[in-house]
Amino acid sequence: MAAHKQEITDNNATRWDRVRRRLRVEVGDDVYSSWFARMEIEDCDPECVKLSVPTRFLRNWIQSHYNDRLISLWRNETPSLKRIDLIVRSVMRGPMLGVGATPSKNGLGMRVAVTGKTVASSGMTITSRPDKGGGSPLDPRLTFSTFLVGRSNALAHAAARQVAEVEAGTVARFNPLYVHSAVGLGKTHLLQAIAWAGEQNGRRVNYLTAEKFMYGFVAALKNQSAIDFKEALRGIDALVIDDLQFLQGKTVQQEFCHTLNALIDAGRQIVVAADRAPPELETLEERVRSRLAGGLVVEIAPLEEELRLRILEGRVAALRAEHSGFDVPAAVISHVAHQVTQNGRDLDGAVTRLLAHNQLSGRPITVELADEVIRDLIRPSDPRRIRVEDILRIVAKHYGVSRADLLSSRRTANVVRPRQIAMYLAKTLTLRSLPEIGRRFGGRDHTTVLHAVRKIEGLVSGDKVLAEEIEVLKRMLQE
Repeated sequence: MAAHKQEITDNNATRWDRVRRRLRVEVGDDVYSSWFARMEIEDCDPECVKLSVPTRFLRNWIQSHYNDRLISLWRNETPSLKRIDLIVRSVMRGPMLGVGATPSKNGLGMRVAVTGKTVASSGMTITSRPDKGGGSPLDPRLTFSTFLVGRSNALAHAAARQVAEVEAGTVARFNPLYVHSAVGLGKTHLLQAIAWAGEQNGRRVNYLTAEKFMYGFVAALKNQSAIDFKEALRGIDALVIDDLQFLQGKTVQQEFCHTLNALIDAGRQIVVAADRAPPELETLEERVRSRLAGGLVVEIAPLEEELRLRILEGRVAALRAEHSGFDVPAAVISHVAHQVTQNGRDLDGAVTRLLAHNQLSGRPITVELADEVIRDLIRPSDPRRIRVEDILRIVAKHYGVSRADLLSSRRTANVVRPRQIAMYLAKTLTLRSLPEIGRRFGGRDHTTVLHAVRKIEGLVSGDKVLAEEIEVLKRMLQE
């Protein structure tokens, strides 16, 4: 019976992996990372699939925009499927990047249950910070002492410490501090570490996710307590906002901008994290992006192999203390660190899978087993991440037009051709989908982008001068 149940679980996981891979191809890596990377399968039967996400905002967004697409993809695996139930997880994951704290006793899932403000698991209790002033709870494991520093995150870590260690009443440094990176590289860890350290230094710090800020402001408007909401935020020493890319709505963005200006003008510290640099947050109003770009903008780069190795060693050591007989040879750790290059969450996933296979099947942990369990975590390496913003800048300079011209509705020949070339380069050199590229080019429809791409493809085949120009632009972007 147990073996049959395990077989069903494995089959569901395999189906979910196939659905995720097809979804990633359809929507592109950026959209997938923003909206689907934290989605997990909880249960599956012939008529219903139960998926979970960590926040209500993600659930609502996915239900509104991608529910039909998910059902269609799942029906390729289970034709009898009738519905997908999307729920919000009532759990808090164990530490992700660089956390040396002891993980949950439930090590196979790497998660612990949340009850009120307490994160409880068998054998340990971790109390999160009280939800003061409408702020989001803090995980006590996400501090500076548990953050591993390497070349990729050294500048972001140093700036975060400088900001966090300022005493109450002192002029804010690097204001605002804006940290950005791809998912799973430690942004949330740094922001929560700033909040913990700030409170220890006697400062009034409010840590909020963008989702929490939105819901708080909307609730205040409904309750006719917007003034109290604004005063509460503007009476603090430091405001820390996570996942700013999810900030939606014109009214909410206006209030965020007013709060930003009021706090900065009063010498209060602002710290923000997002998955892109300010100019690339196209859903935000221009004045918000401009204000954020006026401070210190720091990117956390992909983790270098040495840091990945240290993270893996720490995770294995923590699990070894929890699970008798579990150990990973140094050669396997080194192999995984070399192969899994994307982010800290993938490293966590690799260790979790090794533990599961070792504990459930009794198989020894070897390089061959590691290759088997991490194959979907290995992604093609990209020597340089080319951004749409880079393409706009270089194409505009090369053809003597402005960035605003490329994004405008102007139809003069000296603007149309460079715009089409820029769209073509965005499609061929980035992982963004056609709708995403259209949004980046002044809110155009994806069919306009497709027309531009096909137009340039057709011209390149017969116009050697244009083909050489595009090759020059590619080299400039890849340098």
